[in-house]
Formats: sequence, structure tokens, C-alpha cells
Amino acid sequence: MLLDDDDRRTRTCPDRNCTITLQPLNTTKIIITGAKGRMGQMLLACASHRPDLQVVGQIDLEDDLRSVIAGGEVVIDFSFHEATPGIAALCAEHGEALIIGTTGHSEAEKSQITDCQAQIPIVWSANYSTGVNTLFWLTRKAAEILGPGFDLEVVEMHHRMKKDAPSGTAATLAEILAQARGQQLREVVRHGRQGIVGERTATEIGLHSLRGGDVVGDHTVIFAANGERVELTHKAASRETFAQGALRAAQWAVRQKPGLYTMQDVLGLK
Repeated sequence: MLLDDDDRRTRTCPDRNCTITLQPLNTTKIIITGAKGRMGQMLLACASHRPDLQVVGQIDLEDDLRSVIAGGEVVIDFSFHEATPGIAALCAEHGEALIIGTTGHSEAEKSQITDCQAQIPIVWSANYSTGVNTLFWLTRKAAEILGPGFDLEVVEMHHRMKKDAPSGTAATLAEILAQARGQQLREVVRHGRQGIVGERTATEIGLHSLRGGDVVGDHTVIFAANGERVELTHKAASRETFAQGALRAAQWAVRQKPGLYTMQDVLGLK
């Protein structure tokens, strides 16, 4: 299968006496920031097998996004939280969609990023895995069904190289639990326990981070009551699931109106 000068696909018939010309591929032009990182490399690998995607820019710390942004339709950011506001502003300036995969943003950084939603579509999720987003949905439903009689705990584990804690996915799970109970997470979250901390309160939400080895990402939500316990767990064995989800979000975002979206919107779970 070849591409001719008109960017069309051609295929030779089995009897070799004719050639079928197919319609041009509708490719989505993407730019990846943080291209040299683990997720950036996985995005490049996955995109290379997709004829409906074209990587037109690979940006890392020493590179200038402005030099390539005009050639793209959507930027996928897996760089560093401090870089995201500038990337968002540049995308808004050029009218390009933005997929945010970085975590650990400060409140000021979040505010700068969300200011751009009036100009461009932004998909911002702590995790782009289809399975994890199903976990988000199940967590909300379980919290609503089980009610206030269950104690809530979130446990996550990642590789030793991860810089931020808790993970963005764990923080999202805790936020979902707090919302389901009409609470403000910052008022009820408990990050680990040490010493004589007293009995567990009924309102607190435990949030615990483990680090070690090469764990890609494990997340468990625990609902514990007297006599029974419900646990929802997702374990990622490869970053490919995150990369494929981010690429799916990129294709979806270029067709949307300006606004702030999550992977739940991409998957139709809202």
C-alpha cells in the first residue's frame, strides 16, 4: 500500500490488472511535548502504527514549541507541570486543541490553564486509560450506593522515579469520593497515619502513596464497613494503555468546541 502525490492510498487488485484508488486519509496532526520522556516515547511508538495520525512535532525541554505549532492541530502535553500554562497559552494563541497528561499542577498553574478554555478545547485528565476512567465511574456509583456507613481509603503505588505524590489519578479518586458525599476534599483528606492519631473519623478520606520498583500504576479504592469491605482496583502493566487513550482524546478534541473536558467526556461516560 503506497501513498501517491495526491496523498491517496492505492491498492493493486488480486489479478494485477487494475488499481483501486481509495479516498485520502483523514489524518490528525499532533505535536507531543515531553517527547523524550517515558510517556512521550510511548506516544511516538503508538502513533507510528496509526495511519490516521501524523506526528508533526516532537518537543522536549530544550526545544521551542513555537517553531512547530503552526503545523499541528492538537498538542499532547506529557512534559512537566510548570511548562503546561505556557503550552496552553500558545495553543490558545494558535487555536489548537490541547491534551494535558501532566500532573502536580499548583493552584496558580491550574488557573492559568483553565483561562484558555474559552478559546480552545482542552482535555485534562489525571489518567487516559479506558480502564481507569471506568474505575472513576464505578467509584462514584459505589460511593452513592454504599452511602455514609463505609470508611473510604485510596491507595496508589508507582515506580520509584515518580516525582509527585499522591498520583493525579489517586487525587481524582479521592475528589470523586468527596463530591459523592458533598464534602470538600481539602477538609477531610488524611495523607497517611503515624503515631497516636486517635480513632478514625467517619468523614475522613485516607489517601496513601507507595513507591518502588518499576510499577506502572496501581490504584485501589476501599469501602470498609463493619462486617464487609468492597475494593475496586485497577493495575496498569504497560504505559501503552495511557498513550492510546491520549491519542484517542486528541482525535476527539479537534472536533469539539472550546471548553474544558475530561476523558469521561471522550468515552461518553458523563
